[in-house]
Amino acid sequence: MRSVETFQSRCRFGLAQADITPPVGIYHRMWGAASHDRSTGVHRPLTASAVAFGPLEEEGPAAESEQILILLDHVLLWPAEMDLLLDRASRVSGVGRDSLLVVFSHTHAAGLMGMERESLPGGELIRGYLKSVAASVGDLISAARSRPRTATISYGFGRCSLARNRDLWDDRLQQFVCGYNPDGPSDDTLLVARVTGERDEQLASIVNYACHPTTLAWQNTLISPDFPGAMREVVERETGAPCLFLQGASGDLGPKQGFVGDLEVADRNGRQLGYAALSALCELPPPNRRFRYAGPRESGATLGTWSWTRFSRGEQRRSHRWKLRRWTVDLPYRGTSLTKDQIESELERCRAGEAQARAAGDDVRAGDFRALAEQQTRRLQRLEFLPPGESLAYSIWLWSIGNAFWLAVEGEPYQLLQTSLRERFPGVPVMVASLANGARANYLPPAPAYGSGRYPDTIAVLAKGALETIIDEAGNQIEEWL
Repeated sequence: MRSVETFQSRCRFGLAQADITPPVGIYHRMWGAASHDRSTGVHRPLTASAVAFGPLEEEGPAAESEQILILLDHVLLWPAEMDLLLDRASRVSGVGRDSLLVVFSHTHAAGLMGMERESLPGGELIRGYLKSVAASVGDLISAARSRPRTATISYGFGRCSLARNRDLWDDRLQQFVCGYNPDGPSDDTLLVARVTGERDEQLASIVNYACHPTTLAWQNTLISPDFPGAMREVVERETGAPCLFLQGASGDLGPKQGFVGDLEVADRNGRQLGYAALSALCELPPPNRRFRYAGPRESGATLGTWSWTRFSRGEQRRSHRWKLRRWTVDLPYRGTSLTKDQIESELERCRAGEAQARAAGDDVRAGDFRALAEQQTRRLQRLEFLPPGESLAYSIWLWSIGNAFWLAVEGEPYQLLQTSLRERFPGVPVMVASLANGARANYLPPAPAYGSGRYPDTIAVLAKGALETIIDEAGNQIEEWL
């Protein structure tokens, strides 16, 4: 009998959430062009979520193969701050660091929480805030693990045109700029998941989409989750259950309208994604059922009827299957023509230029020098944060529940990561999360983008071909498990 393939997972699932909004007045400057340092208020609260995934008992001991997924409304954390979070959360929860996986919504309006900025206005609040977040995450992990539910996760695909290519060629400058490119490829794939309990009650919604939360830029002085905040509000209002946002491979994707200070634009972008997610969620099958052709029915015309039928015992067991792998791949560094001394020299030149421009009353030129100084500061940080040697032990997380896959990778890969895997495995749900446990790897553009002068190309730290290697590693493991 003809039927439609249904992608569902059965597992142990625990969820806990908390508000992690920083105090007003904390250091906030994420954008080089920003003229402020401290936040002046809150647009929407920031959220932390902990999800405890584990196999059902018949698939093996949960403690030996559980995966803790931590979702934070922040842009990213540098390695030192990430270590602080993982160490303290592990200590508070009693869960080993190897089982902890942190991903970020990547909102650029939450503030840049680097302890190297403690001497700047509002920076004195950063260390205490980060310690409180780490303790809160540890408590969330404990809470999520203490009340696991037997859950069914149903997956579906939708479309949303919010994300657009952001590698734009500027004819006047004769260079690439980071902005909306109406002619560039844009992955509009939206992957959703609905988590339900044993009585078919909805426990959570998960929205996996790739788009930089860069609606709010240097003009904005408020703490904000950017568009994921309004998106979650829309979905939660209609479903009555928490909504989690997984940032996909968005290295070259951003909203069509962004780089503004208008809060309504961020909320409008969020509503666009939220309504698209609701549309996809409404199409999901009932838990543990498939859509099957039921046969003809005479009614004037001969009608072909379909109905939802429960999984057979064998199908039910297949949805329980659990596999988990965490591994590293040695990816060579790209190398750089700039030394630490050269970067520090350029940084001092920019700071001196800013001081001279301010003394001359030229605020525009002073602002330009301030932005350039921020660029050099981050370039220096990226250089200092990389482990010594000729390559980076790049981390990949992959787990499979039933016939669906969850993939998390370091850094900010281009959309090619997810589009390649979905092309290789058509129709198979592959939930893709980026910025996993930090951003040591930085941007991961495809090989043809190297040497193009695109912004991600200019700051990429791994050698040409790194993204393609990661795609092959993940794809080969998925193929083996399938």
